[in-house]
Amino acid sequence: MPLVWIGALLIVLKWLEIGPVEQWSWWWILLPLALAFAWFELIQPLFGFDRRKQVDDHYAKLRKKRIESQFPVKAGAAGKRPGTHS
Repeated sequence: MPLVWIGALLIVLKWLEIGPVEQWSWWWILLPLALAFAWFELIQPLFGFDRRKQVDDHYAKLRKKRIESQFPVKAGAAGKRPGTHS
């Protein structure tokens, strides 16, 4: 994501002709966006970085189901602590 922000900033600087960026070639201005594209479309799927969150969410759901099945909440007992009488 930082590469996208850098690319957007460079485009704005080039468009407004600010500083030394106005002298740079458009290839250098667009390079961070090309690298971001390569990261999100090629590298992440290749190494499975895009699936890690999905897998973590799946295991969190399984854990929650397991805990709920092992420790069911009785009707009307929500919020009460064991050992308290009221």
